[in-house]
Amino acid sequence: MPAVTRRHDPDRRARILRAALDTIAEHGVAGTTHRRIAAAADVPLGSMTYHFAGLDDLLTAAFTLLADDVATRFTERLAAATTRAEACEAVIDLVVDESWATPRNLLLSYELYAYAARVPAFRRVMQGWMGKSRAALEQHFAPETARALDAMMEGLSIHRSVDLAPADRSEVRAIVARLTSDALPLP
Repeated sequence: MPAVTRRHDPDRRARILRAALDTIAEHGVAGTTHRRIAAAADVPLGSMTYHFAGLDDLLTAAFTLLADDVATRFTERLAAATTRAEACEAVIDLVVDESWATPRNLLLSYELYAYAARVPAFRRVMQGWMGKSRAALEQHFAPETARALDAMMEGLSIHRSVDLAPADRSEVRAIVARLTSDALPLP
């Protein structure tokens, strides 16, 4: 009797993670199941439990992949800036250009925010992402300014995805200028 050959598939785990993000983007976290992810990844259903302890483990890994990917692009863009003016332009680019705030990434971000609000364990993924964003901003700005810029970027990105007349480059530039100007005296 011939020996059973096992299919070698070193990319399977990564493919499952990408399929999980695709499934979340299409169906939301609430509509994401092992079965849907396995079908999207074109893997046997049993592969899901081989690679991940459960759905929460899989969702954590998928959202961490998303956060790391976006944070890497964010960090690279800010690291390319050599002056404060270039850093301000990088911030503007990150809000206005779809280099990281693609409709898909924004949708996945909304899903992560909502899920993290409901499931405390997922807050660590979101907090890690925020920490990386702020660290990238702190290469050029004081911590309190980095925090304000990070919040502004998140808010404007959300608005840009649904606003009929989102802030354009000049409006975002004016907001960044206000946030990065010297601190105003306290009242």
